[in-house]
Amino acid sequence: MTQQLTTIGRPGDSREPRGSRERRRPSIAEKIQSMGESRICALLLLIATAVAILWANLSHGTYEALWETQLTVGVGDLTLDFTLHALVNDALMAIFFFTVGLEVRREFAIGELTSWSRALVPVVAAIAGLVVPAAIFMLIAAGTGQEHAWGVVISTDTAFLVGALAIIGPRASGRLRVFLLALAVVDDIGALSIIALFYTESFNPLPLIIAAVGLVGVYFTRYVPRGRGPIYATLSIIVWLAFLASGVHPTLAGVAIALLVPVYRPNRRDVEHALELARTFRQSPNSEYARLAANSLRESISVNERLQSAYAPYVAYVILPLFALANAGVVLSPEILAGAMTSPLTWAIVAGLVVGKFLGVFGSVALLRLFRIGDLGPGLTLDRLAGGAVLCGIGFTISLFIVDLAIEDDLAQNEARVGVLVASAIAFILAAIIFRISDARHTDDEAGQTLARPVDPTRDHVWGPVDAPLTIVEYGDYQCPFCLKASGSIEEVMRELDGRLRYVWRHAPLERVHPNAVADAEAVEAAAVQGKRTEFAKSLFSDQDHQMPSDILRRAADLGLDVDRFEKDLRSPEVAARVRDDMLDADAMDITSVPTFFVNGQRHTGPYDAQSLIRALLATAPDEAAARAAEEGTQGAEER
Repeated sequence: MTQQLTTIGRPGDSREPRGSRERRRPSIAEKIQSMGESRICALLLLIATAVAILWANLSHGTYEALWETQLTVGVGDLTLDFTLHALVNDALMAIFFFTVGLEVRREFAIGELTSWSRALVPVVAAIAGLVVPAAIFMLIAAGTGQEHAWGVVISTDTAFLVGALAIIGPRASGRLRVFLLALAVVDDIGALSIIALFYTESFNPLPLIIAAVGLVGVYFTRYVPRGRGPIYATLSIIVWLAFLASGVHPTLAGVAIALLVPVYRPNRRDVEHALELARTFRQSPNSEYARLAANSLRESISVNERLQSAYAPYVAYVILPLFALANAGVVLSPEILAGAMTSPLTWAIVAGLVVGKFLGVFGSVALLRLFRIGDLGPGLTLDRLAGGAVLCGIGFTISLFIVDLAIEDDLAQNEARVGVLVASAIAFILAAIIFRISDARHTDDEAGQTLARPVDPTRDHVWGPVDAPLTIVEYGDYQCPFCLKASGSIEEVMRELDGRLRYVWRHAPLERVHPNAVADAEAVEAAAVQGKRTEFAKSLFSDQDHQMPSDILRRAADLGLDVDRFEKDLRSPEVAARVRDDMLDADAMDITSVPTFFVNGQRHTGPYDAQSLIRALLATAPDEAAARAAEEGTQGAEER
């Protein structure tokens, strides 16, 4: 991707100290908003678990009586009888799996996992994480009469996993979170399928025909022009009831529905139309314009993302704590604890979850990496993956559910629940230790002193010879005036070094400061598809005050791009993934201001005028030849 650098700004006058640049650190409130939900959810789960255990041990009769309360819902002769416990496990948890399915659907459609090579790794790891724990469980539990309960150890608890990662995870855990979330959901789908195949007492295939018709209806509802909400709701209830009537665990209906809900990136023309309606409403306020503007704004966002925003708080703060309260009531009498300590069933569960999950997940990932199969993305080192693999041993939701399905004896059930809780605690502690060791090993990398991802000429936009001995990588933002000034410095450095430098631009859009920065970066990548990356970037820098969606499309037309193809590329997952990869790198290296330069792979601090950059190139030159190149450039600059 070697390109010709075009002068955009003024050369050599960019001497502002780093602290004066555009980006600010996120406020405490913003950090709480972005990270707090997972932590609060995990905390609520822990509190609910503790309350359930205390309640079951202090007043076991009232605990059992409450959750076995019979409920009846129906009209006339059509009634549905279930317990309060079943309401939580079968109905409310279907909503939880629905929201998880929505997020994974988004990741596979327009997110981190759009690339099959990258999606392959968590899928394989999830499958290995199902098979290996089950094999270890059956090996240890052989002869106990409980071998059929192997399903207890197959599943990772998604809610606890994400919450624990937010609490004890390594610094810059964005890619690890996406990897583990994708793995956990594939794991959940596999676990629910196993429940349907191996732990369903009575199976009736006829209702699944109704479910299939309902799912087809869910898919085609996207083409209904308006009023889709009630249709989705009605079809979802029908599908859930059909799964329930078939004997298949109805929570699987939530995942199936979520995978069919449409997800897409906002269309620039739709966004612009929504803005025009909003301006019209501001000029002539009335209910009709208000309705049109609100509908247009809502429709510019995909149903998938709207549903995620609507249901996420209820899932995090209500549904998951209720599930923990209803299922974690383990009786911990001295007799049960003593029996659990010597029970092969308990230790089979502990070994299956802690050892089996680690061997299955980490072993498969290590093998894929060894044979160069799939793509993990930068920053996912083996030690961090090891911590994530151990964290997958937190089994709770499906594990406790299968305990009730697979084990009939009350004493054995309590021993199994003890095993699940002990394994989850061990996994949490071991993962915390591994992550702390990993952070200690990667101190320099995490502090952003070393370039996280080496330059790749097949992917990066490179100006100058791809094999040049000297390298500058800039992380920047097209709305940042300091990046505009820095472009002149880069032009002067390249002129002085005359073919001995390669320069790479990567995206670090300041979303909180520049609301259009991400759209600008994606527009540049879309223009690059048609070979006009430099020209488009220059046009953005030349007019930083006009970068709305209509301005982006106008620029594409002025530059002679195929506008229809340009718009299509703007919405493509490949373009979004390129920008997001750079942003995740910037986050991993704690880049909080732009422009940020890496000179020969090392972070540059201080002024970024041409002479300062050349001196930094000389000081960090990788070999004697490169040092001479930089020194010659310095001497040439001084003579001038």
